[in-house]
Amino acid sequence: MKLYAPWEKAFKKVSTPFEHFLHAQTTTGIVLMFMTVLALILANSPLAEAYAYFFHTEIALNVGDWTLSHTIHHWINDGLMAIFFFLIGLEIKREILAGELSNIKVAILPILAAIGGMVFPALIFFSINAGTDGANGWGVPMATDIAFAISALVLLGKRVPIALVTFLVALAIVDDLGAVLVIAVFYTDQIHLLPLAIAGMSFLVLVALNRFGIHAVFPYFAVSIFMWFFMLESGVHATIAGVIGALAIPSKPKQAPLSFVKHIKRLLNEYEKYPLCVDHGMHEKQKAILANITDRISDTGTPAGRLERGLHLPIALIIIPLFALANAGIAIDFDLIADTIVQPISIGIIVGLVAGKVLGIFGVVWAAVKLKIAVLPQGSSMSQIFGVSFLGGIGFTMSIFVAELAFLGNPDSIFQAKIGILTASLFAGLFGYFWLRYVAKNSNS
Repeated sequence: MKLYAPWEKAFKKVSTPFEHFLHAQTTTGIVLMFMTVLALILANSPLAEAYAYFFHTEIALNVGDWTLSHTIHHWINDGLMAIFFFLIGLEIKREILAGELSNIKVAILPILAAIGGMVFPALIFFSINAGTDGANGWGVPMATDIAFAISALVLLGKRVPIALVTFLVALAIVDDLGAVLVIAVFYTDQIHLLPLAIAGMSFLVLVALNRFGIHAVFPYFAVSIFMWFFMLESGVHATIAGVIGALAIPSKPKQAPLSFVKHIKRLLNEYEKYPLCVDHGMHEKQKAILANITDRISDTGTPAGRLERGLHLPIALIIIPLFALANAGIAIDFDLIADTIVQPISIGIIVGLVAGKVLGIFGVVWAAVKLKIAVLPQGSSMSQIFGVSFLGGIGFTMSIFVAELAFLGNPDSIFQAKIGILTASLFAGLFGYFWLRYVAKNSNS
């Protein structure tokens, strides 16, 4: 029996991949919110020391004299999050091949908005922190937490047109791609060429499996684990292995839809030729035909599609909540919070995620529409784009992830960054939600 969370009951209907994606992101947002609050409670309770000790406990893998040892916190950020980035890679690939980014006329507006929403926050942060040790954190306010942002928009229901939700999804996917590139290029301190070359060869093996028409998932899984390990050893952040591994997963079915229909009709006609047995059981030939139909149905799916659907729930209910629990626990000294929040790193992130995202997303969309480069999403208005640009300022998961890399080994800077991220994300999320709910009107209004 398959278990569904209470908020999933409405989704037992037949859903398109896009509807399934929206639902998964909404589920992630709800669980993520709960785990963030739990992490903050634990970090500021009598259990704070035990909480910190647990996530700094070392876990080692030993094979003979060889040892791979990291803290639980490190295993979550470099190991489990690689699976999260693998899902991001699958989503990026789907959007480019068959989603909103497959049609350049439709994709141009969210692409431009995403670029603006990355460039302006980075410039604002850097201008505030230029010449200081915090300047390396310019990538932190570039990110948008797709789960929180989409959850806020979905909760508005019919108050926003579906085209606006689609716009935000496409924008967030491009934003994720930008974040991956920033991590790979700018937050890699030292590169070891031999492990990197082996990781590159592993990727070529994945591509070869794809080209030879291998649709079984296990070979890709085995080679991806191999690639992840050598990416970890190379100095490039191991989560990048998840993204590039996803790009090699086949996205074409074994059987084309047209031939599938013909085969199914032929098999069903053959199935009807056999009478039911006395006990209303099936004829042996009918059982064989049903098994054949099941195989045909499986052949019309793609490994990429099956993996994306299969990974959404485990990532939503296990990996992202664990990441939040391990990283969002900030011990807050309310006597010092006023001093912390006005530090250049915190200010840069807050202004970047709030003002930078609004300038970048809303400003670029306004300019693109005025210059007739693109048109607004159907049924939406500039007022709604203004609200969505605030939702783009919910950095949370990706911003915390980048902050851990940007300020590696500097706990004070990481603390300031997390305070800035939480403050900005809370303000941006609430303002964007209430603006869209009570102020913004769609184009028909």
